[in-house]
Amino acid sequence: MGRLRIAGVAVAAVALVSSMPASAQFFMKSKDLTGTVVRGDEPGIAMALPGATDAERRAGLTWTLRAALNVAALQCQFEPTLLTVDNYNAILTDHRAELKDSYDTLTKYFQRTNKAPKAGQGALDQFGTKTYSSFNAVASQYNFCQSAGEIGRLALYAPRGSFGVIAQERMRQLRNSLTPWGEQQFPRSFHAGARVPRLDKQCWSGKGEWQAKKCGVLDFPPPVASVAVAQR
Repeated sequence: MGRLRIAGVAVAAVALVSSMPASAQFFMKSKDLTGTVVRGDEPGIAMALPGATDAERRAGLTWTLRAALNVAALQCQFEPTLLTVDNYNAILTDHRAELKDSYDTLTKYFQRTNKAPKAGQGALDQFGTKTYSSFNAVASQYNFCQSAGEIGRLALYAPRGSFGVIAQERMRQLRNSLTPWGEQQFPRSFHAGARVPRLDKQCWSGKGEWQAKKCGVLDFPPPVASVAVAQR
């Protein structure tokens, strides 16, 4: 009876593991896209916030990561195992307080740096639009989706209040993923070069024989290197 219970548990465990989605792997070896920690005001990392305080800069970076994961949830559904939609929705719940604080901080920044409330709201909307469009991954969808999926899982299990820290640590990777990279294990293309002998008329006799006295030793066809069995 005990053996039957053990066997039943083993079968259930195998069924559970087999039903779990595997992490997407688009290449045999992917490009290493990891990067250094950022502040948020480096070129190409987030939209510029002139005159922003440290808190406002961090809020901008935090909101930028949220926008990137939102884009991934929309663009990466072709690969369900990435779980970009489910993870994004869960992140909105788990990190709700931090995300709200970031949005409120950004709202106050644009109100402070614009004379009229309407202009401040317009600047905030423009900030959001530019942030979303900055994650255009048409040319590098695999890299972006794989990186966003990885970062989304990391954020999902991160303690509440640490979403901004993840943005500092992983935003460089997300930006790097927007540059197209392919398979790193094998060459993406092969160049087969071909050599031809000299075809100068003076180098050949009327019978089609090479004239070594006029043109030197014929170096065609090129030598083929022999490879020992142990070296293959």
